[in-house]
Amino acid sequence: MAVKVLIPTPLQKFTNNQATLECEGSNVSELIESLEANCPGIKKSLCDDVGKPRKFLNFYVNSEDIRFLEGTKTELKDGDEVSIVPAVAGG
Repeated sequence: MAVKVLIPTPLQKFTNNQATLECEGSNVSELIESLEANCPGIKKSLCDDVGKPRKFLNFYVNSEDIRFLEGTKTELKDGDEVSIVPAVAGG
């Protein structure tokens, strides 16, 4: 199943400067593993040492924040779009 992944500019150094990728995975966790297989080194920027998404990154599946779904266990289906969005703070 193909899932479209939108990659933020700071992480495009791992994707040969591609802003979008097609990856496989039945859930967000598997998708992250697929990204790592296709773009070695990206997982370290996406996840902490125990495999949880880093606090300064937000993952959205079809515009829904995975924190309000099932986290990295959020299921994916063919044609879904996953956005990786760096958190923005300031004042």
